[in-house]
Amino acid sequence: MPKSKDLSPEQTQDADALGSYHFSEQVGHLLRRAYQHHVAIFQQHISDSQLTAAQFVTMCAIQEHGTCSLSDIVKTTAIDQATIRGIIERLKLRELIVLSHDAADRRKVLVTLSDAGTSLVKSTVPHAADISEATFGKLNPAERVAIMFLLRKMID
Repeated sequence: MPKSKDLSPEQTQDADALGSYHFSEQVGHLLRRAYQHHVAIFQQHISDSQLTAAQFVTMCAIQEHGTCSLSDIVKTTAIDQATIRGIIERLKLRELIVLSHDAADRRKVLVTLSDAGTSLVKSTVPHAADISEATFGKLNPAERVAIMFLLRKMID
């Protein structure tokens, strides 16, 4: 590594800026780490080892809406279109959802939970509170309210 006296003023400024930047202290990194922690907790608390947190959220959205389109699921879950397509395909392969076409617009794909999908959601939902509790970890009640408020404020 060259000494600072060997660097141009611009290179010195760049090195100083990089020296004060620690990715591990950035909000995006911390949010990703918190989400990874939550996903690990989710996997520990559910009985279906093949079900991912994103698949579960997708199935909950479908249950909430009844029969719905892919764009309805994207809006509800905030999961991008490309990812939802993969999730839908995996859920379809497991026969947890049923796909059909809208009678008015045959290009529009409609998604409904199958009986097996409904059963899986019903058996998993009771664990959701335990998963949230474990994700909050050592946060006290005031911190829990604060983090929920701040997360909602960040996404609005």
